[in-house]
Amino acid sequence: MSMLVILLNCVTLGMFQPCEDIKCQSDWCIILQAFDDFIFAFFAVEMVFKMIALGIFGQKCYLGDTWNRLDFFIVMAGMMEYSLDGHNISLSAIRTVRVLRPLRAINRVPSMRILVTLLLDTLPMLGNVLLLCFFVFFIFGIVGVQLWAGLLRNRCFLEDNFKTMYNLSFLSPYYKHDEAEDNPFICSATRDNGMLRCHNVPRLRERGADCQLSMDYFSPAHYSLEGASKNGCINWNQYYNVCKAGELNPHKGAINFDNIGYAWIAIFQVGSFFMINLCLVVIATQFSETKQRENQLMQEQRARYLSNDSTLASFSEPGSCYEELLKYISHLYRKVKRRVSRLYSSWQNKRRKKVNPNGNGGGGGVGAAAVGVAAVA
Repeated sequence: MSMLVILLNCVTLGMFQPCEDIKCQSDWCIILQAFDDFIFAFFAVEMVFKMIALGIFGQKCYLGDTWNRLDFFIVMAGMMEYSLDGHNISLSAIRTVRVLRPLRAINRVPSMRILVTLLLDTLPMLGNVLLLCFFVFFIFGIVGVQLWAGLLRNRCFLEDNFKTMYNLSFLSPYYKHDEAEDNPFICSATRDNGMLRCHNVPRLRERGADCQLSMDYFSPAHYSLEGASKNGCINWNQYYNVCKAGELNPHKGAINFDNIGYAWIAIFQVGSFFMINLCLVVIATQFSETKQRENQLMQEQRARYLSNDSTLASFSEPGSCYEELLKYISHLYRKVKRRVSRLYSSWQNKRRKKVNPNGNGGGGGVGAAAVGVAAVA
């Protein structure tokens, strides 16, 4: 019954449309409000019955269980909502507690209860996993910075004062394939063991041909379009022979080791697999322990319900709160019936004595005479 009411509550909460009818004057809104009132009354009565059957305070009473405390909080929030309604007070924060009502199903389904308890138990261990991952990333980050700090910024530059000396303002300060720099030429310094050096810079190409001339042929007459077509072109790339760090990393700074924003993207992509595996190990380890503890608690609850000292004792497993309440009422009925039967029997005996006060004595004399005759014989 409780599960059906919880499912009905989920349906009514999903069908409620506050934007279309703010004052709740339509028939549909009134029907949903009536269902909500019924559901609240059902939960409140259920809470009261449980408190009567189990007691309120104590380790094994109603408020001794965590899930019962959640039910108590939800019912108290609903009572506050009904008590403050119509007092010009904003109830939005209180009404948000309604979304917790479907969580009452957790206490009714043992397997779901084990899973939720497992997630709560693994939170401290998952925090330790997160701390471990932080230290791993931090250590490897330090190693990466020490090994490759600034290497992605290396470019082949012109010699100092080369452009100003020959008035070559049209040249780029460092070699690059194109303006977009989608494929930058990252050189290696002399002290490093890289594969690309500045002397590996390819020749300049103009009009589909490699340039062969040196800057000795640079003059307005020779470097005109007509002279370039007749005598060739100057290979300016051969003068990019100084490997040093520039200002940006490849792809306008997107690929780097010194920007924490971009670095976290790679860390999340690669480190997520590492994190998932660690979390799965933690959850699998904790699952057996949580399941064993929950099963033990369920067995203790069954033993408590099946105890002969309990007023709710029976030879079957405990049912719902209403079944236990009916058992308690039947127990009281049988007890009252036995007591009334004893009182009635006592009253009947007293009545016989008043009607025939010598009945017991006469019977005793006849019995004694019969014994005497038997002895003489």
